[in-house]
Amino acid sequence: MKFFKGEAFSVEPPNFVELQVAETEPGFKGDTATAGNKPAIMETGAKIMVPLFINTGDMIRIDTRTGEYMERA
Repeated sequence: MKFFKGEAFSVEPPNFVELQVAETEPGFKGDTATAGNKPAIMETGAKIMVPLFINTGDMIRIDTRTGEYMERA
């Protein structure tokens, strides 16, 4: 957060956040990170694309600058 004369004027989120997947289709055994993506809804309500092996309840790391999946947390 940046301030000017005691007033906040800018907020910069961290580059990465860890969130729990609230809803997504079940993954399948043998899926890999390069096999494709599927939609997922995060605990905040944000919708992002995640690899097929990610399941509901998984914790993942998201790049806040792009909104993209980075890795499992």
